[in-house]
Amino acid sequence: MNAGALSGVKVLDLSRVLAGPWCGQLLGDLGADVVKVERPGSGDDTRGWGPPWVLDRSGEATDDAAYFFSANRNKRSIAIDIASAEGQALVRRLAAEADVLIENYKVGGLAQYGLDHASLSALNPRLIYCSVTGFGQTGPYAQRAGYDFLIQAMGGLMSVTGERDDQPGGGPQKVGVAVADILTGLYAAIGVLAALQHRARTGLGQHIDLGLLDVQVACLANQAANALLAGVVPQRMGNAHLSIVPYQDFPTADGDMILAIGNDGQFARFCDVAGRAEWAHDPRFATNTERVRHRQTLIPLLRQTTVLRTTAEWVQALEAHAVPCGPINRIDQVFAEPQVLARGMAVTLQHPRLGPLQVAGSPLKLSASPVQYRHAPPDLGVHGDEVLRDWLGRNG
Repeated sequence: MNAGALSGVKVLDLSRVLAGPWCGQLLGDLGADVVKVERPGSGDDTRGWGPPWVLDRSGEATDDAAYFFSANRNKRSIAIDIASAEGQALVRRLAAEADVLIENYKVGGLAQYGLDHASLSALNPRLIYCSVTGFGQTGPYAQRAGYDFLIQAMGGLMSVTGERDDQPGGGPQKVGVAVADILTGLYAAIGVLAALQHRARTGLGQHIDLGLLDVQVACLANQAANALLAGVVPQRMGNAHLSIVPYQDFPTADGDMILAIGNDGQFARFCDVAGRAEWAHDPRFATNTERVRHRQTLIPLLRQTTVLRTTAEWVQALEAHAVPCGPINRIDQVFAEPQVLARGMAVTLQHPRLGPLQVAGSPLKLSASPVQYRHAPPDLGVHGDEVLRDWLGRNG
């Protein structure tokens, strides 16, 4: 088996919950040796974030939270009490051997233990020290606690997510996945990779300062551009799109589907399949600009048409004519999709205690150094002796 792209890179992961662990998991997927430092007795907070609980071989619920298993594969766990002098000394010894350290303590929180960037970089100038906080290391909010839900609100995402206020169920909504955390984890991994490249040139590590709010603001993307460049403050539009029509959900005979029609040719082909070829020649609907302008007229007409066939019938007919569409899947249906299965997005990990566990896989497809699934999410502290032997050359 080929070595992972980051084979030989040692990562000390002091983070908990999601953003930092997501970064560590990604680096581990790419071949890094990731050691997760956890609180003795309880470990990462998410170990107790259930229900739902992982099912064992017999289908019975365990006391292992499913949440923890989403962000901690390809790691080894060691339990260390960093509040003790002995634990602090051990973390310092491990950090002296590490290439990367990830932490998400409050700003200045590790300084009292001598485990802050200044202290550890003095021991190991090559160390890449990645700090993940809600608001970053500087600024008037730096000392505030930051959580994904709060960041989605403060960072503007909830202002553009959800149905319009004048519609049933209208009002701001958070995204159903902790996207601010996930995106911060991804940006953290990118920062680590960039810092490793910089170190290869200079021999020196550096401090990476990531704030969830910064990441959420950066990822407003076109919505930020609409406000900053066009002077248009985006509003909630439910599943509709500000600039493209039709690009939203539509009812069918047995449920709902998505139409994601991005150009006039696709719209004309949809009209043919729907038996409404005249719509493609109607001046109100012939171009996307006019469809946006006449949205309130066109959308009801489309809804009256889409309810005449089932979702499967629409998908089959429209896909045959290269019109982008699809079902609105439940999560269990996602993992039954032939494309998801063919792309290896459902992978099975062997857990020493729980047996085979199916989890979502990595989307990264590297031809020469593919992702490897070496470790199931670990039990608390189970690799302590092994890590001390491998990293420090001693037992116990």
